[in-house]
Amino acid sequence: MAGLVESIYVAPTAGVAMVSVVEAVAVAGRGLAGDRYETGAGTFSSWPKDHEFTLIEGEAIEAMNRLPGVRLGLGDTRRNVTTRGIALNELVGREFTVGSVRCLGTRLCPPCDHLRKLLGIAELIQIMEGRGGLRATLVEGGTIRVGDSIAIAAEVPRDVRQAR
Repeated sequence: MAGLVESIYVAPTAGVAMVSVVEAVAVAGRGLAGDRYETGAGTFSSWPKDHEFTLIEGEAIEAMNRLPGVRLGLGDTRRNVTTRGIALNELVGREFTVGSVRCLGTRLCPPCDHLRKLLGIAELIQIMEGRGGLRATLVEGGTIRVGDSIAIAAEVPRDVRQAR
């Protein structure tokens, strides 16, 4: 299974609008340079943390937008990377690459009440159930670019995941 990066978004602090960028420097152990997760200025940025950036499937956003009254832009979900062609839910516990950047899927990224309030969609938690995306750490940094390929690298044993 392989996919690609459709878009990249960063936000310098919690609650501010996400900004679309064509590339972002991925700093291992921190996050995407200039993003709230990397600087520790986000709502879910407390240290230690089990994720440094988030991903969501473009197909999931399209599916949600087919529901009555829902119109989400790619950055509205507040996920850093929008993907195409890869099932993110299957990457929990697995190493994968985004271009040359090595990542580890740590857990799903379900919608939260904070996001529901920001977007003003009362049914957001139900709408995003099972398609909220993935939280991941950066094992080896580099630059992530729109159009980069995403590929599964290897299965990581459970005891290794917990030690990170």
